[in-house]
Amino acid sequence: MFHVKQYDYDVVVVGGGHAGTEAAAASARCGLRTALVTPDRLKIGTLSCNPAIGGVGKGHLVREIDAFDGLMARAGDAAGIQYRLLNASKGPAVHGPRTQTDRNLYLEAIQTLIAAQSNLDVVEEMVDDLIVESDEIKGVSLSNGIAINASAVVLTTGTFLDGVIHIGREQIPAGRMGEAPSNKLADRIRSLKLPLGRLKTGTPPRIKRSSIDWDNLTQQEADPDPEFLSFVTSEVAATQISCALTETNERTHAIIAENLHLSAMHAGNIQGKGPRYCPSIEDKITRFADKASHQVFLEPEGLDSNLVYPNGISTSLPADVQLDYVRSIKGLEIAEIAQPGYAIEYDYVDPRSLDLDLQLKAIKGLFLAGQINGTTGYEEAGAQGLLAGINAARIARGLDTVTLSRSESYIGVMLDDLTSRGVTEPYRMFTSRAEFRLSLRTDNADLRLTPLGIELGVVGESRAAAFHAKVDQLAHARERSKLISFKKDDLAGRDIVLGGSGQRQTLCSLANTKGMSAEIFHDLLGKDQYTKAVATSVFAESLYGSYIERQSADIAILRREENLRIPEDIAFDRITGLSNELIGKLEWIRPQNLRRATQIEGMTPAALSLLVRAIKSSSAPTRAQNAS
Repeated sequence: MFHVKQYDYDVVVVGGGHAGTEAAAASARCGLRTALVTPDRLKIGTLSCNPAIGGVGKGHLVREIDAFDGLMARAGDAAGIQYRLLNASKGPAVHGPRTQTDRNLYLEAIQTLIAAQSNLDVVEEMVDDLIVESDEIKGVSLSNGIAINASAVVLTTGTFLDGVIHIGREQIPAGRMGEAPSNKLADRIRSLKLPLGRLKTGTPPRIKRSSIDWDNLTQQEADPDPEFLSFVTSEVAATQISCALTETNERTHAIIAENLHLSAMHAGNIQGKGPRYCPSIEDKITRFADKASHQVFLEPEGLDSNLVYPNGISTSLPADVQLDYVRSIKGLEIAEIAQPGYAIEYDYVDPRSLDLDLQLKAIKGLFLAGQINGTTGYEEAGAQGLLAGINAARIARGLDTVTLSRSESYIGVMLDDLTSRGVTEPYRMFTSRAEFRLSLRTDNADLRLTPLGIELGVVGESRAAAFHAKVDQLAHARERSKLISFKKDDLAGRDIVLGGSGQRQTLCSLANTKGMSAEIFHDLLGKDQYTKAVATSVFAESLYGSYIERQSADIAILRREENLRIPEDIAFDRITGLSNELIGKLEWIRPQNLRRATQIEGMTPAALSLLVRAIKSSSAPTRAQNAS
């Protein structure tokens, strides 16, 4: 806490959530004196919603944060109580490292990292005002009257801008349960005439662990050979546990349907739109009325916690209705709710008012990161915070800011999507959003981004040394994979199906062979010589080599065709392969050319390719054909 009237810092970061901690730590690692301002230092690093880090798409962002020596992956590994590699049966490009995390261990890990970071001070106070002169940020004013001067400011307000919690018809002003919203700061942002909107997100009720009938539920064990979140983690830090799986049923859906009029969302009490890909249980039973059940993952919130997070049943129904529908679910017949679920509505700034460096176009030196930009999720917030912190540090030093392209990172994909297309619902990262996903894998995030991080000064010496050692080993492993060869007899008992004449084949060429896996590849390459991470990267490179070349060619075609005119009478609903969601948007917007089509939210590279082929077809479908 400050006891004088004014302080000077290079960078001020407002908010101690995932975006804020990454921004503050990144700025400080760049050597800039940084202040992290938050109302309660004990809440820094709080997992506000689900107790997990990573996943498909999200895991890619976590690895990219880690490639810049960020905090999230290391904290996630320190708190990981159940590692699972999602999409493990699919190709490496869509693998999603994820860990169930102990809430307290994660918070402790983040706070330890923040406390150990040089050049970084924590200021325990609310920010009420922004000091802006001639369209340039000059600092912030705190609720206790103190002003902090700074050359750059990063706003990471999460759900606190005019935040309102909804439980049935009850409305509670809050940024999250039990914490006051930032209403004065919200008013100040409005006064800057920035384009604002309202969004909402939700959380399920928390269930007492001791009230669940675990013995009658399907158990979901941790992976025996865990895929760590951080490139520098070498061993499991916490006890591994199992989660459990159950599902809703017709009785559950009937209870919810009978009480839909009491749901804040369905009663019309919420203006903001929620995340389509993480809907409330009310939305699920109305949007998917034909489904008899929906999965519910019971995720313990910590090794010593009596709370369980029932992933899949977020809600804004009244507390008594929540208890009724929870107890209709197998294994939860006598469940006790420790905290009811709720929806939370909050202000966000249209991200199209930002440049790719996350700096506001209208105010020099003011950066926005996280849910204030219309995103949802810890990982999306942390990735934005990281880049905003780096660029705030560069602005404070009088240097040009940096951006990341769609071709080199998922962070670049996200920021390009946000700043060019905006959002109509909370933005979530998916692998399908990336044109170059075969080369933007979790295994090579450090190879893609750590050299840039070293150049920018945001990567520490120990991380840089570990990276250079890996690069040397990787180069040796690549060469070995092209030199060592095998014949059919050498692979006996491995279920690898070799075709052809039976001649010897290099290990590199065997990557696409039926039955080959990353584990077998590592074994053949030499487990005693190379780490799992190195072998995984060589395997993925060997597997995708020709596809990456082809994908790059497809992207080049799309770029050449961006001015391709779309016929006015084309029937989008007759283009095979387009989702119903995209068909609806295309029919509504009727884009004039391919460039405009790329700006439609939810548009994917695959859909664009389908569109190009349909337009260039001599028998392109028309609306007239539909009418006939």
